[in-house]
Order: sequence, then C-alpha cells, then structure tokens
Amino acid sequence: MKTLIDSFSEILRPDQILVEDSLQSRYHHIWHMDKALIAKALLIPESTAEVAAIMKICNANSQPVIVFGGLTNLVGSTETSGDEVVISMERMNKIEEPDLQSRTITAEAGAILENVQQAVLDKGLLFPLNYGAKGSAQIGGAISTNAGGLQVLRYGMTRYLVLGLETVLADGTVLSSLKKIIKDNSAYDLKQLFIGSEGTLGIVTKAVLKLVELPKSRVSAFVGINEFDKVVAFMRYMDQGLAGTLSSYELIWKDSYITLTNDPSVDRSPLPDTYNYYVLLEGLGSNQQQDEERLEQLLEKALNDSLILDAAPAYSKTDLNRFWHIRENVDALVAVCKFDQHFDISLPINAIGITIADISKNISKIEGVTHIFPFGHIGDGNIHFIIGKENESDELRLKINEAVYKPLKALGGSVSAEHGIGLHKKDYLKLCRTTEEIELMKQLKMALDPKNLLNRGKVLDM
Repeated sequence: MKTLIDSFSEILRPDQILVEDSLQSRYHHIWHMDKALIAKALLIPESTAEVAAIMKICNANSQPVIVFGGLTNLVGSTETSGDEVVISMERMNKIEEPDLQSRTITAEAGAILENVQQAVLDKGLLFPLNYGAKGSAQIGGAISTNAGGLQVLRYGMTRYLVLGLETVLADGTVLSSLKKIIKDNSAYDLKQLFIGSEGTLGIVTKAVLKLVELPKSRVSAFVGINEFDKVVAFMRYMDQGLAGTLSSYELIWKDSYITLTNDPSVDRSPLPDTYNYYVLLEGLGSNQQQDEERLEQLLEKALNDSLILDAAPAYSKTDLNRFWHIRENVDALVAVCKFDQHFDISLPINAIGITIADISKNISKIEGVTHIFPFGHIGDGNIHFIIGKENESDELRLKINEAVYKPLKALGGSVSAEHGIGLHKKDYLKLCRTTEEIELMKQLKMALDPKNLLNRGKVLDM
C-alpha cells in the first residue's frame, strides 16, 4: 500500500523530503537548535504548485501540517508534537525586480526580510517593516503573524504593507490575487483573513509589498524623563515639531536601561542612568543638515520648558548605530537572567505608566522572580517585558502570566501586540477577544480548514 511518503515522492525530489535521521539537524526554533525536530517529515517545496500538491495529499490523508518560516516566533507557533508534516518555505525565496512606478516588490514567502529591504535600496525605495530578527525572519512569517517592529508609528503593521497575496488553502486550492493597487473595494478583502492568522487558515506563498521613498536623512536622540505624563507629552511635541517625519518613539524603563548600558552589555549610555524613563526617537526626512538643526532646536526648547531633563542627539552615523544597538540588544537583558519569560502586550497609551508600574510591583512579589525589564514601542502602545526567574516551572510561569495579563481586559488591551497567539497565549485569548469574536474565528477556521489540518492546536482551542 502506498504510504504518505511515497505520495510526496511522486511530486518532490529526494532532497526535498527529510525523514527520520535526516531530521536530526533540523529544529523548530532558532533558540532550540540543540533539539532535533520531531515530525513525520519535513518537506521543502520550491514553488506554489508544489505547496498545493503537498496540501492535496495531506488533505486526502487528513494529515496535520505546520509551516516553517524563519523560526523566530515567540509564542510556540512552530512547536511540533511529532505527528505533523512540516513544510519549510526556505527555498521559495525569490525576490522579483521592484516595480518602480507602482512602488511595489513581489517576493516569495521564504524571502528574508533584510534581503527584501536590500533589494530596493539602490532604487531609492524602502520596505519599512523593520525589527530585530530581520536577518532571519521570512516574509511569509511576517505576513502570517502581522509583524510590527520599530517603525509602526509611521508606516503601520505588516497588513498595511501588503497589497497582494497568494495563498494555498488546506485542500490545495490556490488563491492568487497579486494585485499592485492600493484601492480595491471590490467586496471582501480576502487577503486580510490570512495576514495575522498564524498559518491556521492558509499558507502564504507570495506577496506584493508596498514600498515607500527612501528617506534622505535620519536623525535620532536619547532623552531622559522622570514623569510618564511628560513621556507622552514629549511624543506629541516631537511628532508635531518633526512635521510627520517621526518614525520611531521607543521607551526604556530605568532598570532595563541600566542593564542595557552596563557590563556585561557591550553598550554604554550617552546619558546618566539616573532617570526613570529613557526615550529613543527617530525621524526620517529629506535634508540631513536641516533635520539635525530642527531636532536640536526642538530638544533645546523641550529642555528649557522642562518637558525633558536631558538629551543626547546622534551626531554621526556611528552614534546612530550605537544608540539603536542599545535598544535592539535585548540579548543583554536575557544574559543576566538564569531563565527568562517574554511578553509583548498592548495598552492604551494613557494607561501605560500606571499599569506597567502596577504590573512590575505585582511581579516583584512573586517568589522566584529575579529581574523585571520593561521596554517598548510607546508610540503604538506596545510594551515588552523580559522577566528573569530562578526556574522554568509551570507554577512560576503561570503566576507571572497572571500578573502581566490580568489587568489587560479591563483596559481594552491585548495579550499580543505583535508576536501573535500561537500555542503559549491561547489560554489568554479570551482576555482580549469576546466570546462572540472567538466563536466567529472558529467558524472561519472550519470553513477554510474543515479537517483542522493547518497549525492544529495553535491560536484557537479546537
């Protein structure tokens, strides 16, 4: 009798099918490279047609599937139990020549984010999705998780940067709408179903991405502030003063900042480590000299008006890189923790100050917690926590989860600002979605994937 692997062998070459011992060098996450992947098989398609053919076989055999991208997710979306077939998009990495007139670029799902960015730089264009894992994250994964990052304040989440999408459904049907148009009100915008669905509704294989003109200048500064109200007031002041060019507004709490800028971190602070809050802002404009002068004038006035207490502008490209390395080098926070637990929550901006203070206070009372490091994208209300702890027990993990997530429901916040739900946050989805919303999500899942084959057990409890 023909086996599942025999069926795959009819549509794929031997080097595209990994089973048993050949899985030993594979893993489910870049943080767990020492743990061999457990799966029935790992398949490496090279085209949308091959993905569709794989899914037709899996559908006929009621075979669960997990799709692998860059394996940088933080919510267990790519964890396997051993009975799944894994589809890796690594070879579907083609990036087409950008369309300069429509300011778009078309890329396959396995294309690395940073490679997409580099493909348009010499054309004077920018793909503005930007976050720390850009060197390994893949476009398909970014779309499937609706990734955010450092420039959401100006350019929006991934869904705002996707114009067209090609997707393979659970039964192998290919939905291809690779349009390059911004306005399209012709009934339902079906691509939005798949953006942020974490691979539970379909497999993204190709996308048309929106590009913007490459800024000709970049200015940045670190600022010290003691009162949260002034953090928000200063953001509004800078957004107005920079006349729409403010692209990032990052906030680092004192303890996090001290750890990021002292041993064992390689980074050093441009400001004294005595302030309660540190803001790192960025403006992308059109004239370097004029934009630097405008930034200095704005900072000087803010100092004179006591809106801020201290400021350090970046006076060179070296300063720029140094400043942003401080913000992005979260490994320096992880390094001081024996074990670590990560969060990315979303809050109304006006509630961030008091809520993060209360959450931090409650976490500090939990026996086994050693460090509390908040930081985040204050401009869009996305706050991250890295919690250091003495052990990895479920009891301690759940206590910390409760302290972080419990306040969010009353505030209209979210347990996931940009990393998704996956497996690890599934039990907390009810804190930010109503019963009716979750029921509708389940109906959509069953309509598009009635056998529950795609990323089974992730996002929704079904």
